[in-house]
Amino acid sequence: MNKNIGGVDRTLRIVVGLLLLAFAATGVPATGYNWIGWIGVVPLLTAFIGWCPAYTLVGLSTCPTQHKA
Repeated sequence: MNKNIGGVDRTLRIVVGLLLLAFAATGVPATGYNWIGWIGVVPLLTAFIGWCPAYTLVGLSTCPTQHKA
């Protein structure tokens, strides 16, 4: 499992994940669909692991390449 998530991508995933979880946990605004915010667990997990299965499927990587000397 090679890392395929770069620094900016990782930061955005953490921010979005925390916002979604805050939406789910606080219930503000009370829309009745706050449970959807629990999907924020997915971007948090992928950010902490550094690997996104969807990126693997499409052959995408935002991680900077490491050149071997």
